[in-house]
Amino acid sequence: MRVVGLISGTSMDGIDVAVADFQISGDQIDLTPLKAMVVEYEPELRSDLEAALPPAATTAEALCRLDNEVGQAFARAAGRALSELSAPADLIVSHGQTLFHWVEEGHARGTLQIGQPAWIAEQTGLPVVADLRAADVAAGGQGAPLAAIFDVLLLQQRNRKCAAVNIGGIANLTAVGPGSEPIAFDTGPGNVLIDAAVRYVTDRQERFDRNGKLAKRGAIHVALLDRLLSDPYYRAPPPKTTGREWFHRPYLLEALADVGPVTAEDLVTTVTFLTARTIADACRDNSVEEVIVSGGGAENATLLEMLATELGGVTVHPIDDLGVSAAFKEAYFIALIGFLTINGLPGNVPSATGARDPKVLGSVLPGRNGLSLPPPAAITPETLRIVVQA
Repeated sequence: MRVVGLISGTSMDGIDVAVADFQISGDQIDLTPLKAMVVEYEPELRSDLEAALPPAATTAEALCRLDNEVGQAFARAAGRALSELSAPADLIVSHGQTLFHWVEEGHARGTLQIGQPAWIAEQTGLPVVADLRAADVAAGGQGAPLAAIFDVLLLQQRNRKCAAVNIGGIANLTAVGPGSEPIAFDTGPGNVLIDAAVRYVTDRQERFDRNGKLAKRGAIHVALLDRLLSDPYYRAPPPKTTGREWFHRPYLLEALADVGPVTAEDLVTTVTFLTARTIADACRDNSVEEVIVSGGGAENATLLEMLATELGGVTVHPIDDLGVSAAFKEAYFIALIGFLTINGLPGNVPSATGARDPKVLGSVLPGRNGLSLPPPAAITPETLRIVVQA
């Protein structure tokens, strides 16, 4: 089955698109990456999305408009990818754009991903799997990190404790090792506070710290770091999740107001180190021996240097070494989840999300020719193999 995965993460840089072929062989899934690209949001749409994020107030009208405009943007992104393939695809899987993740007293109560999938089905004519998180939340889970299923299938055959760390707007970790239940959770901010700091000190002239150049020039402001590390989120036990409804620009400005003046370079350095430190703490807490990094943060050399220093002798390397592009891992795991759904297989990991039991994830929209589902898979896959084309 040829599957297109679509996602826009918490950084809201644009829509990540990944196309892969999937095949079940006994208890193994073979994933062959075929194509990946980023389709950027139009500036006005990105601005409208950012304006609707907490702690700002919004309206039902604004949410309705954004839901449909993001759905149309995802449809165009899927259409562009399909037009560049040598053979047709069978399925589209859309995560959409997260606007709010509702957590109270450590429990996820709901989650909102917008991007009306009917636009994708209408434009492409293909069936679409969407609304991927809700079933896990309804079963008592956090609805995240969804990457856990990809990480567990890919890494559980390794002979030591591994952590797959995705550094998007929020950073998340999946720890997998021999003889232990997989665990996964959001470690805290990934790029979200770094991006907020860069936009603040450059008066929005820059959106992110390209390759960590600003962070490289500054020093860690100890008082600011201590203030940020005092957040109770870091001490809460997993499973746990967070998002931009908690870590955002006003959150950072409030911390700055508490500690007094901080230079531009020191601010960016400190929030970059915060990300490295909180990821490293999570790795240490889980006795991790190898860290496999993906996401936009994998392109920040200063952040990776800080992480490697914090972890001492622990091996830190990009997921590219395993055959998956670090920049597009999220789009590939979204494609995987949709493939599992169509085959009647669960896409969550209860020990990671906290759900009561495994769940087939998502809602399925028929394509132009209706919907014909394959019979449920006879064997639950236990491993994922990345097939790299010559």
